[in-house]
Amino acid sequence: MSFSTLPNIGMGTFRLKGNDARDAVKSALSLGYRHIDTAQMYENEAEVGDGITSSGIPRREIFLTTKIWHDQLRASDLINSLHDSLARLKTDHVDLTLIHWPSPDAEVPMAEYLNALRDAQREGLTTHIGVSNFTCAQMDEAVEILGEGALLTNQVEVHPFLANRKVVEHAQKLGITVTGYMPLAVGKVMEDETLQHIGEAHNATPAQIAIAWVASRGIVPIPSSTRPAHQKANLDALNITLSEEEIRAIDELDRGERIADPGFAPNWD
Repeated sequence: MSFSTLPNIGMGTFRLKGNDARDAVKSALSLGYRHIDTAQMYENEAEVGDGITSSGIPRREIFLTTKIWHDQLRASDLINSLHDSLARLKTDHVDLTLIHWPSPDAEVPMAEYLNALRDAQREGLTTHIGVSNFTCAQMDEAVEILGEGALLTNQVEVHPFLANRKVVEHAQKLGITVTGYMPLAVGKVMEDETLQHIGEAHNATPAQIAIAWVASRGIVPIPSSTRPAHQKANLDALNITLSEEEIRAIDELDRGERIADPGFAPNWD
């Protein structure tokens, strides 16, 4: 099976360690997830690899993403670090490799690390390439370097309290799929009255409503959960169709609340 596009939902593994990571990946795959997202910085690639191996699901049926950390962006480091990732993941290739963050203060020129990423793609280490946490201007620069259609996705934070509209719309205009991480705002969506109210109308949880809203915008959500019941609920959220009125009500929750904002982050749009 060759994936030309991203599966429409993924299982995120940020903050999952050890057996939690192993079991969560295995359980997600048994429930029907086919898109698993990890990163060098999560320090769980080996466990994610174990979860995939022990799941019994053939590797070719799984879309696997990892991300290159910003201390590995020099051309020679990038390829070597990806080889290390593949060894930990126990696979000969990943389906998607992302630049996790743009080089802080542009210390490594974007052309250097994006061309190295494209070299990794040519070598068959990764089927698709993409970026994460890139601004509108950085996406424009990336398209200028690699050409249109080269980047599969820009993975950015998206949830009802951070709609991230400018970046989402710009990516989509460039033909770049948006992957939305932290779609549940690290659990904060559960406490929101608007989401609770809409959830009641659909016999669904606020988390399911948040995921349905992200998906309604053409964004691929990658919620993270260790509990099979929550994983299944997140998957089932794709079957919820929100009315225009409900989508408008959720749109109004946007307050620019950014959760992932390290000191080396770019100047956000």
